Amino acid sequence: MRGAYDGGIASFLALALLCLFHTSCFVDGLLKCYCDICQETNHTCETDGYCFASTSLENDMKTYAWRCYDKVHFFPAPEYSVWCEANSTLYSPGGVEYVVDCCDHFDFCNRNLTPSFPPRVRSDGDDAAWVTWKMALMIAMPICVICVVVMVIYHVRKTPERPGNSDDSQEAPDRPILGGVTIRDMLEMTTSGSGSVGLPLLVQRSIARQIQLVETIGKGRFGEVWRGRWRGENVAVKIFSSREERSWFREAEIYQTVMLRHDNILGFIAADNKDNGTWTQLWLITDYHEKGSLFDYLNRSTVDTNGMIRMALSIATGLAHLHMEIVGTQGKPAIAHRDLKSKNILVKTNGTCAIGDLGLAVRHDVITDTVDIQLNNRVGTKRYMAPEVLEETINMNHFDSFKRADVYALGLILWEIARRCNVGGIHDEYQLPFYDLVPSDPTIEEMRKVVCTDRQRPSIPNRWQSIEALQVMSKVMKECWYHNAAARLTALRIKKSLANYGAMEDLK
Repeated sequence: MRGAYDGGIASFLALALLCLFHTSCFVDGLLKCYCDICQETNHTCETDGYCFASTSLENDMKTYAWRCYDKVHFFPAPEYSVWCEANSTLYSPGGVEYVVDCCDHFDFCNRNLTPSFPPRVRSDGDDAAWVTWKMALMIAMPICVICVVVMVIYHVRKTPERPGNSDDSQEAPDRPILGGVTIRDMLEMTTSGSGSVGLPLLVQRSIARQIQLVETIGKGRFGEVWRGRWRGENVAVKIFSSREERSWFREAEIYQTVMLRHDNILGFIAADNKDNGTWTQLWLITDYHEKGSLFDYLNRSTVDTNGMIRMALSIATGLAHLHMEIVGTQGKPAIAHRDLKSKNILVKTNGTCAIGDLGLAVRHDVITDTVDIQLNNRVGTKRYMAPEVLEETINMNHFDSFKRADVYALGLILWEIARRCNVGGIHDEYQLPFYDLVPSDPTIEEMRKVVCTDRQRPSIPNRWQSIEALQVMSKVMKECWYHNAAARLTALRIKKSLANYGAMEDLK
């Protein structure tokens, strides 16, 4: 009986994989893709679905394919396909292994995709049966999640309204979502155990169209940041200009890295395109923090010694999580931020911080020992650039180089926080690093002279040495901004040093 059942699943997977790799060389669609088998159309196919790239492995021989994936083959839903969301290797009954990477954000987006197999240890015996069962579960889980969400919505809509409520109040924009089910509840329901980040793709595309923009809370090179409302909850909406599509796509891609979600990383909710009638807006939807950026917070507020250590520790903890590789099939690659500064860190209501703006981040591919640097017109913020970045001596092929540059920037941020530490009514006014050495918008050359040629660093007031907490902070920041990158502390070491000091204070 079990053999027949396994055989049925295997047959189903075989049919599905045949559908996945079937394509015509030219379909009346909207998205143009690179097609390796379409010589008569100049290696171009068109689709109403996704472009995809695949890598197959048979008898230790890898084969690559780049083609179109039409909506008619989507499963389980017309707008959503589990094949493009599965962060795992696919197995066919014939013993061929596949790994697939899909995209639909711009024409020929699959041209440079070369999916690689995740590291794993395979055993003989029942391994093939387990993989078959695993794939079946991966197909079933998204269907179950969608069914649960639909059932909850149906239940809420069918619940008799309370006395005094009208039909209008049921549809008010500020009505709590799903009858009291919050965004965090939905995220936990859909990500628990899966390692994924953000809401399911199908839900993301419906949420973005229900958000009401309330007020602008920030502007930058990429576009604007708004406070939005989604069924009674505040969200932050980062709207990219159309020329920043690559930055939008990259940031959304990084935020959706498996196992990235963390208390000290800005919480990702959804990414979507929205047509406002004149042009297409590119939305990135995240948690909203009413206290704003660390830069804004320090400009208007001071902190006590406990608040300073709590802030510094939370930032170091978030950076340590970014930098850490989590090994496993559902593991997380090591990530470097590359644009760490006080304006890219959000302050939470409890006084801790969350690192945001991952548009310049890079990931480490441990299998090939390479860094996935994307083509991007943006560069990091000059004021926070490490000496090796300013001198252009950084080894772009060595991932640890990027982590060390992040640590240098972290040291400057710790200095910004320490200046605002209020002890006995005494504190320094807020200033950016090197405020007394370079103009408000310094050039690369000006920063290079100060940081590399003169080897200057932000000044540390003498009074810090008489206050234990500030003495600890000054010691840590000095070990972050060494000219020799290899001598700098790691984010994990900084986290442990600050945590140890905090624990000692708690015992006093």
